Amino acid sequence: MRTTAALTFASLLSLPVATLAAQSQPDYASAMLHVHAGETPAASPATQIAPRLQVVTETVTYATVNGKPVKGFLAKPAARAGRAGQGGRSGPALLVVHEWWGLNDNIRDIAKRYAGEGYTVLAVDLFGRVATTPDVAMGLYQAAMKNIPAGEQNVGQAVAYLKKQGASSIGTVGYCFGGHWSLRAGLAGGPNVNAVVVYYGAPITDPAQLSRLKAPVLGLYGGKDESIPLDSVRAMERALKQAGRKVDVTVFPTANHAFANPSGQSYDAAAAESAWTKSLAFLKANLK
Repeated sequence: MRTTAALTFASLLSLPVATLAAQSQPDYASAMLHVHAGETPAASPATQIAPRLQVVTETVTYATVNGKPVKGFLAKPAARAGRAGQGGRSGPALLVVHEWWGLNDNIRDIAKRYAGEGYTVLAVDLFGRVATTPDVAMGLYQAAMKNIPAGEQNVGQAVAYLKKQGASSIGTVGYCFGGHWSLRAGLAGGPNVNAVVVYYGAPITDPAQLSRLKAPVLGLYGGKDESIPLDSVRAMERALKQAGRKVDVTVFPTANHAFANPSGQSYDAAAAESAWTKSLAFLKANLK
């Protein structure tokens, strides 16, 4: 049942945006609900990995969508604090997109960890609240996916915010729901996005949509993830290559969906650390 729903969604992802928004949601929501059944985003020792460098954080308003201000979580190396908005370069930056649980403490910790590697990091909010149960998460996911243009305004303004902060280059990173939206942030940001990292996010295979993407893509997927069929991932890989984009897809054979979420029940420490190392190398090569 889970695989059938995901396959249906994967095929729908090749459709135009308007059709996608109208038709794809129930199938993918069902797949995600099934794969996350019984889970709660609970803290574990793996969530306590300290940033390599000292960081400072704040809540910022980075966008206005449908007349409403949108707040996100900004983290940066302490040595870089105070430089933003002064017309100078603030170094490379990252836009981080949350899972279907929303912008919770796990994502804030991930943002701080990336900031500890020398990046200014903006963790965006596409939900406006967080979920602690799969049923609530599915509802938030459904609401967000019903209005893809609004979501692209959100992440597009986030890219613009980082540029105004003096970012010398910008990468996007997302997990689960956010993996798909990391890719969409690359579409929305166009030439202002220099690298895209997708952690087990639903692929996009439509050449017309992918033509908006200018950045290289790193895809990180679990071989046992029944919600994101690997044939759809390979279809995206082929479409990107045909469009002349650089793409690197790594599949961790024994990992499940959400293998890099240390607050989830599918966390795989070995795969997560390997993916982290690969992500840092990819971002360094394309942003620094």
